[in-house]
Amino acid sequence: MTIPMTDLDALPLLMNLSHTQRAALAGVSRIETYEPGTRLFDEGGLADQCWVVLSGCVMIDAAVPPRGRVTLQSIGPGELLGWSWLVPPYRWHFGATVVSPTRAAVVDTGALRQLADDDPALGYQLSLILIDALLNRLQATRIRLLDLYRNPS
Repeated sequence: MTIPMTDLDALPLLMNLSHTQRAALAGVSRIETYEPGTRLFDEGGLADQCWVVLSGCVMIDAAVPPRGRVTLQSIGPGELLGWSWLVPPYRWHFGATVVSPTRAAVVDTGALRQLADDDPALGYQLSLILIDALLNRLQATRIRLLDLYRNPS
């Protein structure tokens, strides 16, 4: 299902993109829905798409020996899921599982990289969006790992 422009126009995440840039993004995106328990990706897998969550919730996790999979952060409406597609070798650094019925804009990141190459202004704005997501993810991971490994005494 193609993505309605109204979905993208309403997202604060994309407010610094022009209408034309949002339309280009919509052209390489589609709407998908997911049921709880759906595994979207695993660490090390090919990062060939990203998601903007429109409704629902997805949990980001990481393998933390010897604890197994540890939840690091929840991603909800209006938030970006997936930034590993930007830098070669395009592999996921975390994993993600849907935890409530979720509707998301799914972006073909190969096509998005081409759009960014063709329109440096779009590429710059996308980089800012991804850097913000990356900083939020790193902060959430740091807090979660400090909580997991703190000394109980």
